[in-house]
Amino acid sequence: MAYDENLAERVRKAIGKRKEVTEKKMFGGVAFLHEGRMFLGVLKDELMARVGPQTHEGALEQPGARIMDFTGKPMVGYVFVAPKGHSTDAQMKQWVTWTLDFVVTLPAKGAKKPTKKPGKKAKG
Repeated sequence: MAYDENLAERVRKAIGKRKEVTEKKMFGGVAFLHEGRMFLGVLKDELMARVGPQTHEGALEQPGARIMDFTGKPMVGYVFVAPKGHSTDAQMKQWVTWTLDFVVTLPAKGAKKPTKKPGKKAKG
């Protein structure tokens, strides 16, 4: 089993009914996305929480939290949360709130900077 389905169900319950939240299987687990941006995931029996760079240090002070080094190097703004940090409903609700509060501050998914159209060369 790549991820704990019971844990994923607890995340779903804590999120509640939100039409802007979707799920996607990725990283060998399941990710929860708000308007296309991942805010929380489940991998094995741990949460992957996107808390943002400004609250990264505070998140690491929470029970069960540790640096997310999914790619082999630390990812600032993301933390893994072991079971002791999400075992109660209150803890789960806090992680959902914390991560959603961050991701809603990000620019819309797919929003791109306007590109300049090449101008015509002057004749002469």
